[in-house]
Amino acid sequence: MDITVTKSEILHGRFPESYAGMRLDQALARLFSDYSRSRLTQWLKSGQISVDGDLLRARDKIRGGEVVEIRAQLEEQTEWQPEALPLDIRYEDEHLIIVDKPAGMVVHPAAGNPGGTLVNALLHYEPELASLPRAGIVHRIDKDTSGLLAVARSLKAQKSLVEQLQAHSLMREYLAIVNGVMTAGGTVDAPVGRHPVQRKRMAVTPGGKQAVTHYRVLDRYRAHTVIRCRLETGRTHQIRVHMASIHYPLVGDPVYGTRLKLPKGCHPELAEVLRGFHRQALHAERLGLVHPASGKTLEWHSPLAADMVRLQDALQLDSRVAAENEKGEGLWEEA
Repeated sequence: MDITVTKSEILHGRFPESYAGMRLDQALARLFSDYSRSRLTQWLKSGQISVDGDLLRARDKIRGGEVVEIRAQLEEQTEWQPEALPLDIRYEDEHLIIVDKPAGMVVHPAAGNPGGTLVNALLHYEPELASLPRAGIVHRIDKDTSGLLAVARSLKAQKSLVEQLQAHSLMREYLAIVNGVMTAGGTVDAPVGRHPVQRKRMAVTPGGKQAVTHYRVLDRYRAHTVIRCRLETGRTHQIRVHMASIHYPLVGDPVYGTRLKLPKGCHPELAEVLRGFHRQALHAERLGLVHPASGKTLEWHSPLAADMVRLQDALQLDSRVAAENEKGEGLWEEA
């Protein structure tokens, strides 16, 4: 029953006698439970798995007691080029890397963004990540969202993190600044999918995938609210779409936001900051997970990005001055 993994990614195991009569693919999934069925099937089809030295088919039955060898070699993503880009690494060990991504950096290379991405930077930092699907990244944040991301350094760690995402146990909390004054926190439980007309956008739509965002109010200002959002699911643009759907779009959101409006009698400092804030005010502030090797629960915190700190300071200044001048709250004027 013991399984060992060498540095060359060769796995060994022995089927217990109790597995007699079981299909090979079922037996592999049970014995090598640290790896996904799809990954094991891929290795089997490509001839990377031998049983007592023989190559078998997925449907072949086993006798029990056979020795299994898996040469777990993965094709490198050769089209992704390493680049010497700065990385803000908050934690790392042999299993994980926790990265604090700046706003403006794309996570994965794609058409129009072949370089300058987080993946390019990671491949320069650790070339071995090229052998992992998506270079070990198991969840992503938007280009103009700042904050924490988890990167797996092995297939076992990647499988563990993906399972935590699927079980909604990987904790992801975001700090957001929205337009409008919320009276209280709550939950948005609304499916998110492609916009039926504007295909580059996401939307709350009956045909979308389940999406749940919990949010609570941290600070209220004259015409804005600072909230903390906790994701139960992780759909594309989920927080941005959900907040817009309940009429509290994120400040600066170029896709789901509204035309810039300023509180009536807005302080010049706040007016300047709002006019110059050209990304969604969203920061992946906290990340928590169960370590794939030790089983310990770990958590990381990312300081608020500098532009959002300045925005929050300007909101506080505006509210304080308005209160001193006995201005009205929540009143807008066109920018």
